[in-house]
Amino acid sequence: MFGKPVVGSAVARPLAKTTGALRTIGALLGCALTFAPAPVLAENADVGAAYDISIAGFVFAKGTLSLELQGDAYSARVGMRPSGLARIIIAGKSNAYATGSLHGTRVMPDRYDMISEESERSSRVAMGLSRGNVRDIATSPQLAKRPDRVPVTRVHQRGIVDPLSAILMPVANAGQALTPKGCDRRIPIFDGWTRYDVQLSYKSTQTVSGRGYDGPVIVCGARWVPVAGHRPAKKSVKYMADNRDIEIWLAPMATSDVLLPYRISMRTMTGDLVVQARKLEIRTGERKHASR
Repeated sequence: MFGKPVVGSAVARPLAKTTGALRTIGALLGCALTFAPAPVLAENADVGAAYDISIAGFVFAKGTLSLELQGDAYSARVGMRPSGLARIIIAGKSNAYATGSLHGTRVMPDRYDMISEESERSSRVAMGLSRGNVRDIATSPQLAKRPDRVPVTRVHQRGIVDPLSAILMPVANAGQALTPKGCDRRIPIFDGWTRYDVQLSYKSTQTVSGRGYDGPVIVCGARWVPVAGHRPAKKSVKYMADNRDIEIWLAPMATSDVLLPYRISMRTMTGDLVVQARKLEIRTGERKHASR
């Protein structure tokens, strides 16, 4: 009906012929948003952010992040859906929700739910946790059995956080947020199918202007380290495990102890994936701080 979408063959062909395009990019966004530290707050706070998501320079999706902190308890939501001409190529949406609590510098999730809906299929995860260990889990579809797949055992479901709860990375004190200590950490993540680590390291501190924020940002490099559930010889797995071109830029909002993703960039086999803030906002108590 529409003919060939005029969006550039470098973007249209890879997205059009990849049946799991929305789910894959949604997972990348979720993974990218795992890099945003948050503090241990005694007061209540509501955090919101909106993002443009592009690949090879083509904006194809919008993303949202919301986080509510009430004392030591937290709840978080992340969503993504195609936008503009990309809706001709891919259809569907992806959403995730997580709850839990903070204990010192430890994050203790108790619930994680994810659903990714496409025109032909959907993916779901419902996971209950206790003290960092998976208590119950239901996934659809099931992970396909392959002789070369590294099996996921109960050991891999202990001492972990879900992909969304990983946005909470408490620092010992607010003064560490914009220092190398704000980046330097290794996050153990289980998404319902695969177990992997995200290794962060400090790269630089820069000053940015526009796109929702004016001021200093801390730039962290990131590595994806597969642990279980993956197929080591698979091309995409090797590519991501060797990928040195992943960065997250973190911006402080109103106070230096709350950081949000300002920009995420990741080299992929299709092109550079960029998640760029369009709006960042935080409310603490009765006050509201926003940049646009």
